[in-house]
Amino acid sequence: MARTLDTTATVEPKTPGGRPGHRRFRQTAGRQHHAGPLTYVLLVIATVVSLFPLYWNVVAASHTGERVVQAPAPLLPGSRLLDNLSFAWDQVDMGEALINTTVVASLVAGSTVLFSTLAGFAFAKLPFKGRGMLLSLVVATMTIPPQLSVIPLYQIITDLDWFDQLQSVVLPSLVAAFGVFFMRQFLVEALPVELVEAARMDGAHSLRIIWHVVFPVARPAMAVLGMLVFVQAWNDFFWPFIALTPDGNPTLQVALAGLGAGNHTVDHAIVLTGALISTVPLLLVFAFLGKHIVGGITAGAVKS
Repeated sequence: MARTLDTTATVEPKTPGGRPGHRRFRQTAGRQHHAGPLTYVLLVIATVVSLFPLYWNVVAASHTGERVVQAPAPLLPGSRLLDNLSFAWDQVDMGEALINTTVVASLVAGSTVLFSTLAGFAFAKLPFKGRGMLLSLVVATMTIPPQLSVIPLYQIITDLDWFDQLQSVVLPSLVAAFGVFFMRQFLVEALPVELVEAARMDGAHSLRIIWHVVFPVARPAMAVLGMLVFVQAWNDFFWPFIALTPDGNPTLQVALAGLGAGNHTVDHAIVLTGALISTVPLLLVFAFLGKHIVGGITAGAVKS
């Protein structure tokens, strides 16, 4: 039978004059708190501030380049949205860039989730010599700037004749140190070691334990990690801009780099139109998977 705990504690702090003062604290547990009007006002303000850049992107994509750079900036949609969308789509072959980006982001996200879950399980529940040292080395690689690896990576893809091919972007990102650390931290708390030992006593081999025990337990964290890595790979620009060309197999970010240029000027409306095209697929992914992502983030927040 559930009971609500309601206790009152009295503290008598010393006042500057030396006289004890009375302060009363009330501690409650097990009660459901409701948001007040101020909370809703703050949430509305935060929502408007967060959505305004996306709204202005749509507004800028519906005007001419000359109008976008004029002051004051336009705040209401114009009439050139469809024309700008058509021009941006044809200028840099946006369809091919969308397909390439979807392939790259999906492969990078899938491989990172798989390998990070396997490594995280090993670091979390499998005892072996040097586990702590290896985990420290993995985490230490997160402090290395990615710019330091550009020259050796470029030399490798050149020797393998992979320049301007999608595998030159996918293979260097098959696993991430952050993903390994993220999955390790989740599995340490979410996966009881007794469950793994019970599966071994029942005769399950390692692959079966991973498939039937580890993956079901780690599914919420895998969904969150997959979404984070997918967005990062979708928006990645630095290495794809070096390994790919706008006229070969570009991703969206590489294609956007050559969008709107002509006659020594840049049409900012066309550039922002391309940015809008690259943003819509991510919005659709969040719309369909938002509930699962939030559920995965809060999965380990409450302990029974």
